[in-house]
Amino acid sequence: MLSHSVKVDRVFHALGDPTRRALVEKLSHGPTSVSSLAEPLDITLAAVVQHLQVLEKSGLVKTEKTGRIRTCRIEPDGLTIAEKWLMDRRALWQRRLAGLADLLAEAEED
Repeated sequence: MLSHSVKVDRVFHALGDPTRRALVEKLSHGPTSVSSLAEPLDITLAAVVQHLQVLEKSGLVKTEKTGRIRTCRIEPDGLTIAEKWLMDRRALWQRRLAGLADLLAEAEED
């Protein structure tokens, strides 16, 4: 099983590319076929498939093939990994800023 930090790295690597973010954005509206995902993009179908493989490896997207149609959908757990990482950083900075505010308030009282 992959470590948590490797999973986080894969998710942010996958989301670091604007084409992959566009694919995730489109999939956030519901499951879509690979060919439908490729239509508005100015890249080949093979390139779209490669981007989807990165998204699938990161855990952000699931694909399934029925006959000749490959359908993709968002995998919520992949997004949860990114959300948790961001929330942990946010909580840390909120605590630090609250501590700074307390220090400044004490300094004003003196």
